[in-house]
Amino acid sequence: MPAGLRQTVQGISGTPLPHGILGASCSTVIDVTEDSIHELNGVEWLAMGCCPARDWPDPCEDPVPGAPTEKEFCRPETEHATPITVYAGAECSAPGFSYEEARAQALASLALGEQHAVEAGFMRTKLTQDAMDITPAEGPLSMAQGVAALEGCLAENYGGVGTLHVPAGAAALLGCCNILREDPATGTLRTFVGNCAVIGAGYSYLNQGPGNIPAAPGTAWLYITGPLVIRRGPVDVIPDRGRASASVNIRNNDRRVLAERTYVVGTTCTICAVNVRVCE
Repeated sequence: MPAGLRQTVQGISGTPLPHGILGASCSTVIDVTEDSIHELNGVEWLAMGCCPARDWPDPCEDPVPGAPTEKEFCRPETEHATPITVYAGAECSAPGFSYEEARAQALASLALGEQHAVEAGFMRTKLTQDAMDITPAEGPLSMAQGVAALEGCLAENYGGVGTLHVPAGAAALLGCCNILREDPATGTLRTFVGNCAVIGAGYSYLNQGPGNIPAAPGTAWLYITGPLVIRRGPVDVIPDRGRASASVNIRNNDRRVLAERTYVVGTTCTICAVNVRVCE
């Protein structure tokens, strides 16, 4: 066949990673309505279940050395979650690039990439800010040791099922020791303890530890939290169809269209972090 001009066809669509923060059934995702739209400014709540339950000795038995002598009470704390706005923009020369094409490009990029952006925003604004670093003084642990340490930390401080947060770049190591198993009914990845696992490309992109300190070469940061509740706003396209002409910059004749939405990612009680080796 003689050579000729290339034929324009439909672009190749993608599928978000199935075990990310939005795809995994670890997260409860709530789409806010007009009645609850103010929740996208951030939310706060009174922590539930973060105070420990303790054992009490039988008063009819002889006292055991070290046993408590009076019952302890715990004041619940107020927790909060702040908004994370994620966006994707499309830009091209206006001639030959219509508003509808730019809009479709921006929306496609947001649909495929927003999970990555939410994970990065959650790591930057919550995980790295509030986590307790349990990495031993001797240095990073193996992947299996790190997961074990995180699960111990969570179990000691929170009695419920938690969420393990793993960078996508380190996820393959989870299979070396059968650390995770997939629930055949839901596809959820769980540890043997029962904690849910999020495999995040956004975590891999940042790979930061407590205080936003980047991981050293050959290492990665893992986190564990309580359950996740994610509030999700509607997608906003700027400018909207009614102002399509505003997408063109008359100085350079470029067209720009932006798609964005706001998320509020909440978790509860304890956050633990550990540094692990990814190169042996």
